[in-house]
Amino acid sequence: MNDILRSVDPEIYKAIHAEIDRQRYGLELIASENFTSQAVLAALGTPLTNKYAEGYPGRRYYGGCEWVDCSETLAIERAKALFGAEHANVQPHSGSQANMAAYMALIEPGAKILGLNLDHGGHLTHGLGVNFSGRWFEAVSYQVNTETQRIEIDEYRQVVESNRPDLVVLGASAYPRAWDFETMCAIAHEAGAKVVSDIAHVAGLIAAGEHPDCLPYADITTTTTHKTLRGPRGGMILCSEAHKKDVDRWIFPGLQGGPLEHVIAAKAVAFHEAQSEDFKVYIRKVIANAKTLAATLIENGISLVSGGTDNHLMMIDLRPQELTGKAAQTALEDAGITTNKNMVPGDPQKPMVTSGIRVGTPAVTTRGMGEEEMKKIGGWIAEIILSEFDAGIIKRIGGEVRQLCEVFPLYPGLTTS
Repeated sequence: MNDILRSVDPEIYKAIHAEIDRQRYGLELIASENFTSQAVLAALGTPLTNKYAEGYPGRRYYGGCEWVDCSETLAIERAKALFGAEHANVQPHSGSQANMAAYMALIEPGAKILGLNLDHGGHLTHGLGVNFSGRWFEAVSYQVNTETQRIEIDEYRQVVESNRPDLVVLGASAYPRAWDFETMCAIAHEAGAKVVSDIAHVAGLIAAGEHPDCLPYADITTTTTHKTLRGPRGGMILCSEAHKKDVDRWIFPGLQGGPLEHVIAAKAVAFHEAQSEDFKVYIRKVIANAKTLAATLIENGISLVSGGTDNHLMMIDLRPQELTGKAAQTALEDAGITTNKNMVPGDPQKPMVTSGIRVGTPAVTTRGMGEEEMKKIGGWIAEIILSEFDAGIIKRIGGEVRQLCEVFPLYPGLTTS
């Protein structure tokens, strides 16, 4: 296939293999990214991409769907077993579309939704004004406590009771602490609200039993499949039988047409892998690595939002150094360390600049790195930041990063020649 692509479209071939090299020889610390297994990659690159399959298994609008029905049913049943859900819709193309369908299944446009403020770790689909969630609905927000930088239950309760939303969205994009889903769902339900739990970041932790579960308490749960679940890029909705009909009709025909059956097959492979004991061990290592990396950063004089992490990510606050997330992201990338700039609570900077960077351990843990490597990485990050991005230090660390990556090879079967 490499030879075919190189001969047909050498420009795309070059871009793909340059990206493979970037992933191989750099440290991927973006908390929302991971590396799939070669089995997941194999499922993605199959002729299933050729098949139109509007509808659901056994209820398609096209003929010739017997084998995509088979693979999609496997994905559904494996997702249900993995999370203990009564129903799973595996067709959403992304987490954002999963959230859109979940909201529409529970409330009408114009209803009031309550989600975590974007600056405090929330996601754009949780009520940001320029997003569908802020344009289709009346959006209000809850925040982390200004001192602890954590969600405090009493403050959350006050916001819920004073706003009386129709829907509460739980979950985050950049919150380093565990969620008390049981208590927060109960408070929302007592106030007459429905609840959507967006577990895109912690889905793998929940599946492995290493984070409090939301499935028994939320009305609908949404997730992506490519972060801590280590699957292909895509989304999924989990719910009870009571919401099955509304969820399914909002994905199709409400928001999407034909599902991406090659991606769904790859989701099925990822769910199969996530049911293994090896995956549980992996998730425990992700969390241990995150705690070690956070402790190393703090020991080296770097400030973290809320003072640490309970999960797979941490938020570096650069305000003590009077630096920006944008500048830090660029400097770290120059050293082969990929992160993303991110808002921190009370951030004075604009979203394209920010005062923080988000760091996570899923991808480096997938490569086999452990706590000793996290100590090295934490030291490198701190040295670059505290040097205020000294060019000589960045160059030296860049060489050390490449040497470390060569010890933990990524996709050795994929050639770049």
